[in-house]
Amino acid sequence: MTADKGGVPGIRRDVPTAIHVQISEHIRLRIAGGEWPPHYRLKSEPELAREFGVSRGTLRRALTTLIEEGLLRQVRGRGTFVTSTTIEPAIAQKLSTLSEDFADQGVVTTTTVRECALIAPPKPVAALLDVTPGTRVLRLVRVRRTEQGPVALLFNFVRTDLAPGIEEVDFTSASLFGVLEGTYGLKIATARRTFGAEAAGADVADALDLAEGAPVQYLQQVTYLADDRPVEYSDVWIHSGRLRVTSLLLRR
Repeated sequence: MTADKGGVPGIRRDVPTAIHVQISEHIRLRIAGGEWPPHYRLKSEPELAREFGVSRGTLRRALTTLIEEGLLRQVRGRGTFVTSTTIEPAIAQKLSTLSEDFADQGVVTTTTVRECALIAPPKPVAALLDVTPGTRVLRLVRVRRTEQGPVALLFNFVRTDLAPGIEEVDFTSASLFGVLEGTYGLKIATARRTFGAEAAGADVADALDLAEGAPVQYLQQVTYLADDRPVEYSDVWIHSGRLRVTSLLLRR
């Protein structure tokens, strides 16, 4: 599909295909192409309606079709998200970082910073952080160690429009959340954290002192501020022989 005369991407008013069907197809292509990855939060209905140049009723009809197809899901009070292809039971947990958990348990750790630089993020990361492609964000790569050896490899992507100059921070000793909250006055409120299992690739195996292909825990997280803006995205690989993730749960 091409843009119509008004310049709205993917929408044509000079063809017999209904507008809401065109919008649904346009969103399908964004999801299929990875531009809108799993857990991506769509703009609000008024914003999307303005973007497509249609009424909210027309837009809602398009979204309803995709929700019925299982491509999108709506969370009350949070918005509309791209659906993950895997089953993800919701588990309520306290939002804390590895460094905070280690400190609470009296575990001594050291941190090696492998990279701390401004980069143009991959499209899926840009989408999850709600920044335009090409916008520079911080990529922070670290390895956490205990006396047993390396326990976690962390890749963090941070919005620098919310934390300008953060690439100058020495993260061998500073906590990322501590810097965001203490230095920049940001209020971190919620996060979506997904757990999985993977075979360690060459880079992960090297960082965690494992054989390539060894099983590792994989954690993916998007962190949001109190005003619902995403501020950070992270990929974390955990040495399952040295660190276990435990959840304390309450039945509703």
